[in-house]
Amino acid sequence: MSPLVSSLNLYDIANVKGVAADLSHCNTPAQVSDFTGASELADCLKGVNVVVIPAGVPRKPGMTRDDLFNINASIVKTLVEAVADNCPEAFIHVISNPVNSTVPIAAEVLKQKGVYDPKKLFGVTTLDVVRANTFVAQKKNLRLIDVDVPVIGGHAGITILPLLSKTKPSVSFTDEEIHELTVRIQNAGTEVVEAKAGAGSATLSMAYAAARFVESSLRALDGDGDVYECAYVQSDVTDLPFFASRIKLGKKGVEALISSDLQGLTEYELKAVEALKGELKSSIEKGIGFAQKQPVAAA
Repeated sequence: MSPLVSSLNLYDIANVKGVAADLSHCNTPAQVSDFTGASELADCLKGVNVVVIPAGVPRKPGMTRDDLFNINASIVKTLVEAVADNCPEAFIHVISNPVNSTVPIAAEVLKQKGVYDPKKLFGVTTLDVVRANTFVAQKKNLRLIDVDVPVIGGHAGITILPLLSKTKPSVSFTDEEIHELTVRIQNAGTEVVEAKAGAGSATLSMAYAAARFVESSLRALDGDGDVYECAYVQSDVTDLPFFASRIKLGKKGVEALISSDLQGLTEYELKAVEALKGELKSSIEKGIGFAQKQPVAAA
C-alpha cells in the first residue's frame, strides 16, 4: 500500500505464486514478482534496497520465542548469507523470532562475509510499541494518534520494557497500573498465541507493525529527516552489544541512538533494566555462538 514501494519481491520455499498473483491486483504502484526456492533467492535479492525477514515457524501455546531457535536460526542465517552476496548495502529488517538471538546471528554472518554495517541491521520491535500505545491509550482514554510509548531492551518476555514514565503526552500512572501495563505489554504475544489455540501467533498486528517500520525506513531512504522508531540494533547505550531503544533513521540507516530515553528513569524502570540484562545477554551470546559454530558458505 505504500507509494514508496516501486517493486515488491516475494520469496519463500513454497506457495509464493498465489500470494504474488493476489497482491499484484492491488491498484498501487508496486510491481510484484515471485521467487520460489533456493535457486531463485539470488535473483529475488539483486538490486534490493530493503529486505524484510519474517520467515520461520510461529509459536504454539506453551512455547517461548526461544523454543523457535533451532529452526528459525538456520533460516535467518541462510537468508542473510544470500543478502550479503546479492544486496550487501540493503537495510535488513529481522522479524523472525527469537529476535534477541536472530539479529546477532545476522550480524555475525555479515561480519564473516565482510559486509557488516551495523547501521543497516534492525530487529523489528515495533509491535511492542504498537501494543504499548494501544494499551496505554485504552487504559487512560487518550486519543491513540497522540500516544507514544518508547519500548527498550529486547523482544521477548521481561526483556521488553515499556518506559511508561516517558509516555507522550505526559501521563501519570499508579504503581499498580505501571505493573499491570508492563506485564500485559510483555506478555501480549502470548495472549495472542493462547487465543489462537495452536493456530499460530500474531500475524495481523505484526504485519501492521512491520509495515509501519518498513514505511519509516523507506521515508528515511527517501530523505525524510524526521524519522524516529524503536528498534533492536547494535548499541552502546548499555553494556550489551545489542539493545532496543529509540533511533533516528536516515539514508544510511541508524543515524543516532536516542540514549536520553534511558536518563531519568523511575526506580521501577531502573530495576527492570537491570533485571532484563541477564536474559538478553544470554540470548545474544546464544545467537553469536550459533553463527560461529556454523561458518558461512562461500558465495
